Amino acid sequence: MKQKLTFTYWRDGDWWLGYLDEFPDHWTQGESLEELKVMLADLYKDLTSGEIAGIRHRGEMELELA
Repeated sequence: MKQKLTFTYWRDGDWWLGYLDEFPDHWTQGESLEELKVMLADLYKDLTSGEIAGIRHRGEMELELA
């Protein structure tokens, strides 16, 4: 099963830095964009495993205003 994830990334010197948009508090890095994507996939597995306490999540909701 595949899941589509969005992420934010940038280059800083020789490194590619980024985070999953759902978990902006947790950054990772790679020596290339492809390596960064691998690191982000590993990070996602760790953050969603339930093994780490206190992970903040981002959500959406709709309100009907009068």
